[in-house]
Amino acid sequence: MIFPLTLLGQGTITGTITDGSSNTPLPGANIVVKGTTSGAISDFDGKFTLNVDAFPVTLVVSSVGYNTKEVSVASSGNISIVLQEGVALDEVVLIGSRNPSRTAVDTPVPVDVIDISELTSAGPQVNLNQILNFVAPSFTSNTQTISDGTDHIDPASLRGLGPDQVLVLINGKRRHNSSLVNVNGTFGRGSVGTDLNAIPSGAIQRLEVLRDGAAAQYGSDAIAGVINIVLDNSVNELTLNVTTGAHFAKNANDQTGGVDGETVNISANYGLALGEKGGFINFTGDFDFREDYSRMKEWEGSVFNLYNTVERFANNDGYSLANLLDDDVDDVIQYGNEAGLGLSPTATKAELQGILSADNTDAELAARGLTRSDFNMRVGQSEVRGGRFFANMSLPLDEEGTELYSFAGMSSRKGNSAGFYRLPNQSRTYTPAYINGFLPEINSTISDKSLAVGIKGVVNGWNIDLSNTWGKNAFLYTIGNTFNASRQNASPTTFDAGGFNFMQNTVNLDINQFYDDIMNGLNIAFGAEYRLENYEIIAGEEASYGQYTQEGELITLPTQSPAVDFFGNGRPGGSQVFPGFSPANELSRDRSSIAGYFDLEADFSETFLASFATRFENYSDFGSTINFKLATRLKASENVNIRAALNTGFRAPSLHQLNFNSTSTIFQDGIPVEVGTFSNDSRAAKLLGIPQLKEETSKSISLGFTAKMPEANLTLTVDGYFVAIDDRVVYTGQFAGPGTGTELDNLLSQANASAASFFANAIDTESKGLDIVLTHKTDIGTNSRLKSDLSGTLSKTKKVGDIKASKVLEDAGLVGTYFPEDSRIYLEAAVPRTKVNLTNNLTTGKWNVFLRNVWFGEVSEATTNVANQQEFGSKLVTDLSFGYQASENLTLTIGANNLLDVYPDRAIEANRSGGRFDWSRRSQQFGIGGRFLFARLSFKLK
Repeated sequence: MIFPLTLLGQGTITGTITDGSSNTPLPGANIVVKGTTSGAISDFDGKFTLNVDAFPVTLVVSSVGYNTKEVSVASSGNISIVLQEGVALDEVVLIGSRNPSRTAVDTPVPVDVIDISELTSAGPQVNLNQILNFVAPSFTSNTQTISDGTDHIDPASLRGLGPDQVLVLINGKRRHNSSLVNVNGTFGRGSVGTDLNAIPSGAIQRLEVLRDGAAAQYGSDAIAGVINIVLDNSVNELTLNVTTGAHFAKNANDQTGGVDGETVNISANYGLALGEKGGFINFTGDFDFREDYSRMKEWEGSVFNLYNTVERFANNDGYSLANLLDDDVDDVIQYGNEAGLGLSPTATKAELQGILSADNTDAELAARGLTRSDFNMRVGQSEVRGGRFFANMSLPLDEEGTELYSFAGMSSRKGNSAGFYRLPNQSRTYTPAYINGFLPEINSTISDKSLAVGIKGVVNGWNIDLSNTWGKNAFLYTIGNTFNASRQNASPTTFDAGGFNFMQNTVNLDINQFYDDIMNGLNIAFGAEYRLENYEIIAGEEASYGQYTQEGELITLPTQSPAVDFFGNGRPGGSQVFPGFSPANELSRDRSSIAGYFDLEADFSETFLASFATRFENYSDFGSTINFKLATRLKASENVNIRAALNTGFRAPSLHQLNFNSTSTIFQDGIPVEVGTFSNDSRAAKLLGIPQLKEETSKSISLGFTAKMPEANLTLTVDGYFVAIDDRVVYTGQFAGPGTGTELDNLLSQANASAASFFANAIDTESKGLDIVLTHKTDIGTNSRLKSDLSGTLSKTKKVGDIKASKVLEDAGLVGTYFPEDSRIYLEAAVPRTKVNLTNNLTTGKWNVFLRNVWFGEVSEATTNVANQQEFGSKLVTDLSFGYQASENLTLTIGANNLLDVYPDRAIEANRSGGRFDWSRRSQQFGIGGRFLFARLSFKLK
């Protein structure tokens, strides 16, 4: 890891860093003594001071967007260094190599360096997931809809692998995961990711995306790669961005057109210098608000039956509708005949059930003055309001080079999303409370806190870094505008449904030394890590999870029967849309892991580099693993590098996957199912022969090259990869009991569920792909510059071999439930296999023009019905913005995301769920919001 550090010793170097094209001072440049972590950072005037122990030294000078330069200095004095604009590949990076002066273009593995300031000033996106989705082809993330908590935290993927196979670092330190496990119908189902949107984009200097397995270097979760977020370290500069926008789309407002989904984001960043030795503290505050939107046109299914007609007449007469549920049917017959139904005075309840179950939707809509669109769901993004605060600090402590550093963050978000509309002709709807049915709402409160503190310095020539990183994520549910149908008149309409917490604390000791006199450079690094994790499920109030008898008693025994509606259908318990967690679900589980690693990187000559890394890790809950990485880079010429890497890797099953248990309503091909998720040490798992979870293991290989063409100002990288993962953890399909009073049936009944799901090491997979990045810049005239980036990814993930089901499941013919067809699509084809990005940024005088086209490849509908696995074709999405520098401090930008209002292909009739989903909710390429127009005011005061 590299952080600016002032080192006092035998001599002093002062200097000025300038921009070669404009001859202006360049603040924030990194000046590092080659092979060490000692260095400095240029101030607002481009000036720096660096004290060194001995001469001569080589300084490595880098800045995002400029070519890195090495400068030899023989003695104390003042020097001037000019940097020429180049590409981000020449920036010194923190990941992929522990050599403290390795640049991205020289690493033996592919690393993308993304300058966040350009994107946040010119691009339409302001949250980190969407920024990466539109700029990094190998990265995929989209806002989900009708997926419970996943509506509020966007799952993200690298190279088409799972959200939990991407390790996220901040300033090189492990970031904690979200407390949410995705169990509903989305890509990444069954996984636990990192909540990137808890980190304000205004706090970020740059992003480093390592597109290669790195478990041997960084530990669990790094099978797909690593995203390192480097926080801003600028000082004496106030940056304020205010962005507002909305969807101006033909399908806005339930496809009637107009404007919806309004958003506003306010972000401010400021840094202060600490002392005179290069210390700093940088603060970022961020607030945003996002309105919901819906893209459902009209519900096309049934809404009312004849019993609802009877209810309407009784209600108009002031009669208590709850009484119509009694076995005495006289009142039903009376009001039915007032409605003109011609019911026999001697009709039995069974006869009435057959008659009154008939559809009467059209007549009732007219009589009640309603339309079908009054029964729409909210198919689109959730409403979110949130704030974030981050700080980044570095403080030199003494003249020996010891530095104290810290970074911390906190965020709070409140979300509101809706589920499936509960219609008046369903047993889920208690019509005495909601005569026209209701749209239940999930309200989330998501809080995130983190703190890292470390100290680093040099002891006998060894760079030593000791740190502690703590983080906690909490997700709490409040379910509103809803009902516990089984509790009938006694039910509230708002419920505390409980939630979950996840905490992670990581202690790291990292030691390295660079020997520039051995071969052409030898870097030795080793270290240790201790990590402690805790996962908690918090119970909600009784009515949020309980199922009740007709008499209002909480069901605790299999012999008790739930309340029923007029037709004898059992009324489900718990808060509709999301049943709360019960005391039986409540738990607190801990685990710890300890790891040690050794990392060796040698430049055997000016043309050949090789590195080797190994890591041993032991977990308290499932055992040990050891992994290796071998990588090499060969300079075929001055401007061409060939690189390759071999990896073994692993991912420990998360505490969430090991312990999560609950009951939730999952719609399987439009049919609601109360699904109980049981842990693998439960009795239900034993009955089905489902084993305990174990780690995923991987083997991967990558091969590529980088080429620089200085005369043409072009840089090209091409990297191919293959990743094989064994024992991949998936979320199974739904196992239903035989319905004959078996032990499994009783267990499901106790959980208020009709089916059971589990986490299981069910399959092996293979992923392969090709990543290409081409960058170019050119001067046009005397005051214009065009920067262009063309990048693309082609990838494919597939299941290989047989499903690893138990003999119990094989004998029962349930192998297909263990890993069903929709799970296969989520794994293989629910996100684009192909994505190509062409970005052009033209600066001319006071104007800036930003044009980006992103090609999103095909995806398939995730459904268990093979005949309905529709393929959605490729689409091109265009972003365009214009920026004008009104003054030295003020820039105004207007623009559009999805300028041409492009949408994915519409769903075929079989996948529309009665008009609920004109576009897939399961497999998404770029969302269904349509054209988004924005305006931004950027203010900088130095």
